[in-house]
Amino acid sequence: MARIGIIGSAGRMGNALQAAVATAGHEYAGGIDKGGDPLALAQASDVLVDFSAPGALEFNLDAAIHAGIPIVIGTTGLEERHHWLIDSAAVSIPVLQTGNTSLGVTLLAHLVQEAAARLGDDWDIEIVETHHRMKVDAPSGTAMLLGEAAAKGRGVRLADEAVRGRDGITGARVPGTIGFAALRGGSVAGDHAVHFLADNERLTFSHLAENRGIFAKGAIRAAEWLLDKAPGRYTMPQVLDL
Repeated sequence: MARIGIIGSAGRMGNALQAAVATAGHEYAGGIDKGGDPLALAQASDVLVDFSAPGALEFNLDAAIHAGIPIVIGTTGLEERHHWLIDSAAVSIPVLQTGNTSLGVTLLAHLVQEAAARLGDDWDIEIVETHHRMKVDAPSGTAMLLGEAAAKGRGVRLADEAVRGRDGITGARVPGTIGFAALRGGSVAGDHAVHFLADNERLTFSHLAENRGIFAKGAIRAAEWLLDKAPGRYTMPQVLDL
């Protein structure tokens, strides 16, 4: 049994995480939200799970470092600076950061990378994601994760190939680019589809999230896996031994 602390505990995802902790037979060490004390929570926990906001990440990492415990980061909307902070923290503690903690999405990203590596540039790649009306970032962290998988399969940098919006007279599609489209509405927990489109044929990989419980379950699985690891930066595919 592990003591699991949750950062971002009051929202819908926080409630799902608390339920997942209980289902997995672990102890809920407590939770905090904006204005809470991450160090006090870290000192009462064996591992932290962070689903808060990018602006809180530095404080949460510092708390985990001072307490000497692992941290799972599921917060989306991270920028280059945040990844630098994660790399720095990973020198001292085990850190697992991901745009999606779903085990199904983790396997999906693996399949997307494999497909991108084997299909030529004449196969266009388009990623379409749908989320609830309250989601504040776009494209979603999961869509970016899938885009990174496609780019890695092709041996290119996503930053060089991504097309994140089309409007007006855009001209013909540039070969080799990876397109993103974001839909928002209703209460959708998260739908993602990666389309590989060639002349006269299409291949689509998709994942539909029916509720947030799948993300919570995967996050707790990641926290369990991280407990006995040496300092370093880890990923969800490693949890599934991919």
